[in-house]
Amino acid sequence: MSIYALKGRFQSLLRPATRALHAGGVTANQVTVAAAALSLAVAWAVYRYAPAAPPLYLLLPGWMLARMALNAIDGMLAREFGQQSRLGAYLNELCDVVSDSALYLCLLGVAGVQPHLLWAMALLAALAEYAGVLGPLAGAGRRYEGPMGKSDRAFVVGALGVALAAGWAGPRTVDAVAAAVAALCAVTVWRRVRAGLAETRGAAGANGA
Repeated sequence: MSIYALKGRFQSLLRPATRALHAGGVTANQVTVAAAALSLAVAWAVYRYAPAAPPLYLLLPGWMLARMALNAIDGMLAREFGQQSRLGAYLNELCDVVSDSALYLCLLGVAGVQPHLLWAMALLAALAEYAGVLGPLAGAGRRYEGPMGKSDRAFVVGALGVALAAGWAGPRTVDAVAAAVAALCAVTVWRRVRAGLAETRGAAGANGA
């Protein structure tokens, strides 16, 4: 089970805003690039200033929610208003990985954390997304299996930001969360690859029949 399953309802809430953006001439690619640029800005602000001013860790949950909304909006602009493009496909995947990595690694600013755990989390999160996008290359569909997809990671990092801002968490908590997320991302990679292979085998069997 993944938070991604709630995507349909989330999109319904955002549809009026998507229509308004389209009417204003905003494109899906513009939203994608803007979301990535703002992610880098938020990550830098958290890394640089939050250790001395813990309430700034609240930027993480606030921006994670806003970024999820922007990700949904750029997809709806592309699909529902004829803005799909090859460039958009590249931007969507590359900007997501860059943004995710920056928002995870900004926690390197927490004094006393184990850097290798955050780097492992960022790497395995990127591999989980890569395993998802490789589905079409292998003859399957884009894979979204959990347990630690992009939306799930956003929720976890946002919750960690709240805990850091409130003083409920310290470096050991960050280490534990990073290790757990990394491990669950590894499971996600395995599940996405397995599901993709099962889909291709099923399609081959159907064609053979």
